[in-house]
Amino acid sequence: MFPISSKGSFGTMMGRSHLIIGTTVSLSVLQLAGMPVTAPAVTVALIGSLLPDIDEPNSLLVSKALPNSLIRLLQTILLPVAVFVYFYVQAKPWNLLLAILIAMVSFLPSRSLRKVLMFAIGLGLVFYGHAFAPWNLIAGSLLMLCTTLTHRGLTHTLYGTAVWTGLLYSTTHLQGPEIWVAGGTAYVMHLLADSLTNRGIRPLPPLKWRIRINLMSTGTKHGAVVENVCIVLALILAWIAFSPLFL
Repeated sequence: MFPISSKGSFGTMMGRSHLIIGTTVSLSVLQLAGMPVTAPAVTVALIGSLLPDIDEPNSLLVSKALPNSLIRLLQTILLPVAVFVYFYVQAKPWNLLLAILIAMVSFLPSRSLRKVLMFAIGLGLVFYGHAFAPWNLIAGSLLMLCTTLTHRGLTHTLYGTAVWTGLLYSTTHLQGPEIWVAGGTAYVMHLLADSLTNRGIRPLPPLKWRIRINLMSTGTKHGAVVENVCIVLALILAWIAFSPLFL
């Protein structure tokens, strides 16, 4: 997860570590399997390595997609919008209620505002995105669902892995296997990395079975050592996979 959100929240690997490990391992798998390492494959590997944390508004993926500058801009815009609705929308008393609601949203903390934006984007994809691509209906629905989930929940399961990999396969398999293989592998690597933490993951809820190796806690020196070791191992795998290209 992103360093901001890890403060006082142990049991999850840092976002930058997920990014390096998931992307490096997935691209190495492509190379070792003889699949082309293409730009789309790299893109979905980068996204897949962070995607399970989409249920956390302050995670690296969400905070980069919806940065603080955008949140501040939204807060700045919402108050004038509330005033406009109150004075110029002729639908009393609903204009007052809507203005109050908009004003209240503007004072939400950034974490909650990101959830509101995620829900709004998902709603837009559901109602308008299907005109551009049919799978936008599914993507929008999943995005709205993610705003209601607790962190380290459904997205950190084999179900989440299957949905992400299935979406990639259904939309890209005619181009070759490298895109869905890269995205699915990166997603799985995120879950495996989180299984090293003291919180672990529940891969098949409602079953209570949990994968928890309990090697690390984020924010501790020992946790940093474990993360760095995992990064080094991923880089060694990359060297094994790609070094023949340069020899």
